[in-house]
Amino acid sequence: MNQKLYLWFSEAQTKDLTLSCRVKEVLHQEETPFQSLAVLDTEQFGRMLVLDNIIQTTVKDEFVYHEMITHVALNTHAAPKKVLVVGGGDGGSVREIIKHQSVEKAVHCEIDGAVVEASRRYLPEISCALDNPRVEIIIDDGIKHVRENKNTYDIIIVDSTDPIGPAVGLFSVEFYKDIFAALKEDGIFVAQTESPFYNRDLIPGLYQDVAGIFPVTRLYLAVVPTYPGSLWTFTMGSKKYDPLAVDISQIPQMDTKYYSPAIHQACFVLPPFVKELLGEQKK
Repeated sequence: MNQKLYLWFSEAQTKDLTLSCRVKEVLHQEETPFQSLAVLDTEQFGRMLVLDNIIQTTVKDEFVYHEMITHVALNTHAAPKKVLVVGGGDGGSVREIIKHQSVEKAVHCEIDGAVVEASRRYLPEISCALDNPRVEIIIDDGIKHVRENKNTYDIIIVDSTDPIGPAVGLFSVEFYKDIFAALKEDGIFVAQTESPFYNRDLIPGLYQDVAGIFPVTRLYLAVVPTYPGSLWTFTMGSKKYDPLAVDISQIPQMDTKYYSPAIHQACFVLPPFVKELLGEQKK
């Protein structure tokens, strides 16, 4: 009897938990100067970008992450014109940013050019805005770029990998201080800040670091199926604007699948266990 042989990709999401996906085909694999890179075609999530054996994005669920890391800040700011994305080589954040007509330039600073090229080739739905005339791609260290560009950006999005390898410095208080200096007087910063289930030791200190620098600091949530625990956090630091004060009736209609005016408001409603992480009292 002939039996079909299946290839499985497994990500160790913690030392005690693995997520496995059945793979139809390995589309691309290489060792870049910074990390191992692979693009897999999976049964459940379609094409998937993997860095150092960690899932970065998939064509089936990427819209949640990319919409939530961008539109919350862009619709909080009064008139964002110049936006920086640090990391996010797949281009999904850039795709969402240029949906905003006020944005004149989206600067995309990615340290690993191989991620950009692989995404162009294998993830066209995600990378489709990289050639937009309002987009500038810089292959460089985002930490250095932020440090060298003071009072430049209205919004800075830190679309980083997990805090290991080349991304460790993107979770430091020194980097957050440099971001504050790189933002204009009413600027906003957003970063992905991991799982409230599996990164309980990271989130409280990170939140306090941002709160010690920015007058307005907010943590919000979204559900990303392929990320550890599915429930994912984002942390916003704002010099002036509070996302909770936004008149959601004035948020323009956009082509989104997850983000909406109601979600803008609801994503800041935190479960008691997440409030406890931030040192807040149950309400």
